Amino acid sequence: MSPVAAVITVSDRSARGERADASGPIGVAALRAAGFDCDDAIVIPDGADEVERALRETVQRGIRLIVTTGGTGIGPRDRTPEGTARVLDRELPGIAEELRRRGAAEKPAALLSRGLAGVAGNALIVNLPGSTAAVTDGIRLVLEIAHHALGQLEGEDHR
Repeated sequence: MSPVAAVITVSDRSARGERADASGPIGVAALRAAGFDCDDAIVIPDGADEVERALRETVQRGIRLIVTTGGTGIGPRDRTPEGTARVLDRELPGIAEELRRRGAAEKPAALLSRGLAGVAGNALIVNLPGSTAAVTDGIRLVLEIAHHALGQLEGEDHR
């Protein structure tokens, strides 16, 4: 049975139908190609309350890997990290730090991302920035560690 994943796109404009979600489908395609069972991306508006609600619902559905795109910057409505922090049981700062490090090697503005990563119940949650380039690059790191992290959450030994 394939592990189950979800992508949540956080964007006011996409949620209002003013702009197509370009980043969510990139994450979904990468997860599916890596063997995850993943529905199409869920699109929600910006805001900590909306992010918290979507993450809690997704965790309650038994989704094991949740990737968010968008809302990690310093704009007035960028509150994905705040909503995520309300859901996490344990933060995994190394993932977010590595995402910023890798991103900054390509584009220094990646250092402005405030995305988090961590564990909620037995789910791994990772915030990615909303740009298509950031998702394309960031999902690679997520896939490098996802199976090991999910195994650890199930009590498997270190490999």
